[in-house]
Amino acid sequence: MTQKKVTDNEALQFHMEPRPGKFDIAASVPMATQRDLSLAYSPGVAVPCDRIAAEPGRAYDYTNKGNLVAVISNGTAVLGLGNLGALASKPVMEGKAVLFKRFADVNSIDIELDTEDPDAFCNAVRLMGPTFGGINLEDIKAPECFMIEQRLKEEMDIPVFHDDQHGTAVICAAGLINALHLSGKRIENVKIVLNGAGAAGIACLELLKSMGARHENCIACDTKGVIYQGRSEGMNQWKSAHAVKTDARTLAEALDGADVFLGCSAKGAVTQDMVMSMAKEAVIFAMANPDPEITPEDVHAVREDVIVATGRSDYPNQVNNVLGFPYLFRGALDIHARAINDEMKIACAEALAALAREDVPDEVAVAYGRKLKFGRDYIIPTPFDPRLIWQVPPAVARAGMDTGAARRPIIDMDGYEATLKQRMDPTASILEGIYARARAKQARIVFAEGDDIRVLKAAVAYARQGMGESVVVGREPEIRELLRAEGLEPAIDSIEIVNAATTEHLSTYKAFLYERLQRRGFDSHDIRRMAARDRHVFSALMLAHGHADGMVTGATRKSAQVMELINRVFDARPEDGAVGITAVLSRGRIVLIADTLIHEWPDQHDLANIAERGADVARGLGLEPRVAFVSFSTFGYPVSERAEKMHVAPDVLDKRGVDFEYDGEMTVDVALNAEAMKNYPFCRLSGPANVLVVPARHSASISVKLMQEMAGATVIGPILTGLRKPVQIASTGSNMTDILNMAAIAAVDIG
Repeated sequence: MTQKKVTDNEALQFHMEPRPGKFDIAASVPMATQRDLSLAYSPGVAVPCDRIAAEPGRAYDYTNKGNLVAVISNGTAVLGLGNLGALASKPVMEGKAVLFKRFADVNSIDIELDTEDPDAFCNAVRLMGPTFGGINLEDIKAPECFMIEQRLKEEMDIPVFHDDQHGTAVICAAGLINALHLSGKRIENVKIVLNGAGAAGIACLELLKSMGARHENCIACDTKGVIYQGRSEGMNQWKSAHAVKTDARTLAEALDGADVFLGCSAKGAVTQDMVMSMAKEAVIFAMANPDPEITPEDVHAVREDVIVATGRSDYPNQVNNVLGFPYLFRGALDIHARAINDEMKIACAEALAALAREDVPDEVAVAYGRKLKFGRDYIIPTPFDPRLIWQVPPAVARAGMDTGAARRPIIDMDGYEATLKQRMDPTASILEGIYARARAKQARIVFAEGDDIRVLKAAVAYARQGMGESVVVGREPEIRELLRAEGLEPAIDSIEIVNAATTEHLSTYKAFLYERLQRRGFDSHDIRRMAARDRHVFSALMLAHGHADGMVTGATRKSAQVMELINRVFDARPEDGAVGITAVLSRGRIVLIADTLIHEWPDQHDLANIAERGADVARGLGLEPRVAFVSFSTFGYPVSERAEKMHVAPDVLDKRGVDFEYDGEMTVDVALNAEAMKNYPFCRLSGPANVLVVPARHSASISVKLMQEMAGATVIGPILTGLRKPVQIASTGSNMTDILNMAAIAAVDIG
């Protein structure tokens, strides 16, 4: 039995903390002064109201309508859970709303309608039309979903899109384009068999037929068998539209000689005998979730020539709707579309297929821990490919303009693509990349502070998310009690517990430590107490002796104290080359600040070392480093003794001949603002800096904490670099996710 990656308690806590739900509403305009309020509301608001009344299209200029999508459900088909009702569907709809924001910067609001009456549902949605730029229908059972979508498309002048139908269809079509390309077949000639004639399955068939698949070559099956002409049992008008003349009555008979299988049904629906009966170079899209109709392992055990896709992320070729709906709506909203038509869906599928055939950037391959190259195991792009945001929406927009769906066509497509690139938030893709590399590395990480529930949760998550082995230092009874209090006692099976006082390696550790510290004022009694009782030192000793691949500590003690203890096992002083780099992620940008941990008052040579370590970390995160030495002065003015070392540090790098961009000294606004940088055309940076080397540790700490507290920035680190083994030190204010991030960074040995 597969172990659950997320416990019920973890899922509930995630939805409760730091506030109930998954998103907030933030103002996009100043709201600080009386004048701001007068402009935002009365009397200033009257002006755009009059303009919109005279020209309704101006709503896209003066309101958020043009970037606002409603995610609407009545809860009659919630995930695989069935008819849970409108209220119980709200967590899913909130989740869909945040996916819109995460992947395409589309603002989205969830709306749950407490009715199973299609008429009442349609009336409610239609009346909300003025509010939104698009409607995403979700988790509505068939056949009502067909009626609701069709009626709303006819009655509303904005895009109405049922993702359970068309989202799956678009990604399926993208994958099939490439699968047929690899097998040397044409869509108009292949025999396609669908199992599962619900919303997604019928939408898949309809889209493929609009792309050239022949009606007579497509056989649909449901729980009662083949949908053939003349069948009366279990039929409706949507199934009848896909009935064909055939002697086949079962799925097994239909699959005999078939080129393509599309599964939107249930686990185990396809057998190895059925696979054996299919045509050469067959294609199987087993999209049932969470378990496919047949696993890739079972397919390839009997047929090596078959291309397989599933709905799961732990197999190649994942059919994932998040590749489609955010970018479809992004393109549709940006042309103020009246609808999302078949041509726009096909354009989306073709753009996705084309992207998978392109060379995969190194940073994407590194993020996934393996080389991604177009072929049988890579026919669909990965969800975290950064190119999706600027390659798919333009294709959708062009199709919308070509077919007359656009109210406001885009004139400058190159400029449009540039604005899409600016919308991309690197935070999630960078973190997901680190996690993916950790899963590929399978490192054994020791968590030093087993008496802290945050650390225990992070250790459990590290193991359950498949990143590697979690070793926790502590006493088993105490750890068990901490987990029990949080409802996580079964999670103890996910981790290995090591007690420093009883380990078989203690004598080896003591001998090593005594050899290292005997001339630093420590006697043998001190060494025994330190090795057996101090969890930070003990964990470092485990790491030094190869009993772990990486280490995470610091959640319960100040970083300076932890560094002092780490130095008893490793050389982690400024003169040893150790540097702390903190990643600050805010408003779609990432900046590394250094040194935030080791050097209190570095000189120009130290600053050059810090810059090199910062560039290493930037590359480890998939960024091309641009380093700025920052100060209160810019390129020599105002003149100050305090700024002199920042002024000459670039000269040190000049002599070293490093292979990254750098310049300075400069103020932070010049370093980060492209417009301010234009005032210094001689600046050697090709764009805004992403690594800031600061004059001293106190200024680094102030900068990071100010961004964190005032701007709500996400902070990762400090990432400790320059040691011979991966040691990462979390801050005392870290939550479980922060500690897990540090464990993943230790696992992939960034820096």
